[in-house]
Amino acid sequence: RNLREKGCQCLALSYYFFQLFMNMEMQVERKESKSSIAPKGKVAVIGSGLVGKSWAIVFARAGYEVNLFDAIPGFAEKSLPAIEAIATELHKFGLLRVARSASDVMKLIHPVDDLKAALSGVQWVQECTPENVESKRKVFQELDAIAASGVIVASSSSAIPPSAFIGDCASKHRCLVVHPVNPPHLIPLVEIVPAPSTDSDVVTRSRAFMEEVGQKPIVVKKEIDSFILNRLQGAVLNEAFKLVQEGYISPQDLDTTMKDGLGLRWSFMGPFETIDLNAPGGVKDYIERYSPSMYNLAQQQAVAKKWEGNVVDEVVDARRGIMPVDDLPKRSQWRDHRLMELISQKNRLDAAESKGAQ
Repeated sequence: RNLREKGCQCLALSYYFFQLFMNMEMQVERKESKSSIAPKGKVAVIGSGLVGKSWAIVFARAGYEVNLFDAIPGFAEKSLPAIEAIATELHKFGLLRVARSASDVMKLIHPVDDLKAALSGVQWVQECTPENVESKRKVFQELDAIAASGVIVASSSSAIPPSAFIGDCASKHRCLVVHPVNPPHLIPLVEIVPAPSTDSDVVTRSRAFMEEVGQKPIVVKKEIDSFILNRLQGAVLNEAFKLVQEGYISPQDLDTTMKDGLGLRWSFMGPFETIDLNAPGGVKDYIERYSPSMYNLAQQQAVAKKWEGNVVDEVVDARRGIMPVDDLPKRSQWRDHRLMELISQKNRLDAAESKGAQ
């Protein structure tokens, strides 16, 4: 009996020291992990919906601390599991940039419920609130009043020109639109849209910062509704609906035309480079050959038609015949994985091309 009691005491002591050792190891790991990335700076993301979560990942994976704020108390905190899940997927495809793991990303994102605290010490503010002029006007007045001098205040507005909502800001010279393509953690293009009141230096700094965090910025030289990408997308969609409506093609074959035709080249070069390579003498030769026929085509396309009636039924029926609504979330996940694979491949090809050019 004494031997059994001594044996139990030894086991208890062994277990105690084992737990003590493990705790010490975990503390060391946490300390090492905490110092694995030295933050480059700090930014604030205002709004923790789909776009806000994605922006938080963009900044954090580039090595910036992120104060993630939402007007709904606790909402930013609740967004963290979704952010971690996305960061984990990005890690699998080698798309985390400075961050080496999803854990590195998460350590740099801090949910904050107080707006003043969220803007404290930041160098950049990215607003991601609903697409409403009056709402954005109020938000920007508040952001402009709190943010320190010299901090750029950027909106994620997808269609509203900045002058429509920054006019009442005391420091409107530092305000502009930096519109991402959703989701920005996968699609790098951003449209930098200054208002007439935006300082040129702010545009220059914005472009440089977007390049630093891994995005591909373009500058819209003057304000226009819906900016550039959505106007191009709108032109394609309007023509697509018109071609289906007038009985020239089915919705399924229209999608095939894009994904297995135009989309292949357009995924790595734009329309001007495409036509530059489609005529022996380059773009000037192409214009001389095809400008008259393209002008005639543009006149035919000039009549706008609403998306309504039978064409809507036809497109909806075609899509639902291929995929029920309940399967859309799964298909969206498939789309995101395809995008990650495509971006990884483009990054490898670009790196090899750049190395070969040196």
